Amino acid sequence: MSTQTETTTIPSEIEQLRKDFPALHQTHPNGKPVVYLDSGASAQKPQCVIDTVSECYSDYYANAYRGVYYFGARIDEGIERSRELVRELINARSTSEVIFTSGTTMSINMVARGLGEGFFTKDDEIILNVLEHHANIVPWQMIARQTGAKIKYLPLTEDGRLDLDELPELLTEKTKLLSVTGMSNVLGSIPNLEQIISACHQNGTLVLVDGAQLVPHASVDVQTLDIDFLTFSGHKLYGPSGVGVLYGKETLLDKMEPMLGGGHMIDQVFQDKSTWAELPAKFEAGTLPIAPIIGLGKAIEYVRKIGFEAIETYEHNLLKYAHDQLQKIPGLTILGPGTEHKGAIASFTIDNLHPHDIADWLDRSGVAVRAGHHCTMPLHDHLGIHASTRASFAFYNNFSDIDALCEGLKYTLEKHRLL
Repeated sequence: MSTQTETTTIPSEIEQLRKDFPALHQTHPNGKPVVYLDSGASAQKPQCVIDTVSECYSDYYANAYRGVYYFGARIDEGIERSRELVRELINARSTSEVIFTSGTTMSINMVARGLGEGFFTKDDEIILNVLEHHANIVPWQMIARQTGAKIKYLPLTEDGRLDLDELPELLTEKTKLLSVTGMSNVLGSIPNLEQIISACHQNGTLVLVDGAQLVPHASVDVQTLDIDFLTFSGHKLYGPSGVGVLYGKETLLDKMEPMLGGGHMIDQVFQDKSTWAELPAKFEAGTLPIAPIIGLGKAIEYVRKIGFEAIETYEHNLLKYAHDQLQKIPGLTILGPGTEHKGAIASFTIDNLHPHDIADWLDRSGVAVRAGHHCTMPLHDHLGIHASTRASFAFYNNFSDIDALCEGLKYTLEKHRLL
């Protein structure tokens, strides 16, 4: 848990919080109220974040770390304030360990490329698992192909959790890194990070945690967990798109090569060589996503005012209600573990209905869900299905949203003469 003091009031007055999100009060073109159940892809934004981004563009926009004038100074101050807010959010030791990127995908690629040939050699091992988003598989495949390293996969239990009993057998003297999701974007499974990191560190193995799904829903303390690298995206944390975070231990970041070269990330440039700037500038080449970074800071302030204890409690109750109601739908199978082992995601299949058809018919009821393989083809292959339908929840959802989802599913079944 974070060392920072947070409000822990359970948001019982959820309707008051919902008023902060203008997108939730739109009407679907068919006249029905919009029910947004795709926060796992991108969360809606509170008005304070929208206003912050708009104010940046309209009142004082300038490039970052370039100008000594008033606008430039405000931009620099806004970015560094957001960097400090990220540091507090994850309890990093220093703002030097907080790198702004374009998102989780970029952050993972920066670690893979930054370690690269200087870290991985032929027959070194990288441990992954089939729960992972493609963004936490493909970069490691690319590095393995480049360096000759080998990728091994930690198996899953029958209910879709990591089988940590198998981890000691997979770890060898050649295992250089394990990369793992903090929360599955399909099954919602939440691995035991403490157990994983402890076992890896005893073996001298580094750990990267893809926190894209976890960070918006739970308190993550990188020092307590002893995380080596953590990545997450602003757009899932109620902030703007186009901004993400890479946290890395300073000792590791110092040893890594920057993935991008250009302005701001240099110390000195000569005709035949260049030297790099100090952290975090070393990894922030070119023009940063300025307004999104400043908006992310406001989003972090907003979420921490509610408090992660409150968010976790409310979302867990919402998830339990969703499981209870969805299990009443004929032919519906919820994928993954029970609610005690997962976050606020419910993915499912329905007999004799394609997930895309389910999502399309739900949209006719004003209910927005995601359908497809969710950038997890290996997981769907493992499950023996091509696609699934996913409802993902946030603290701004209410129990009526779940009822609307279930009514929409019943309507879909009726229209297909399956009910």
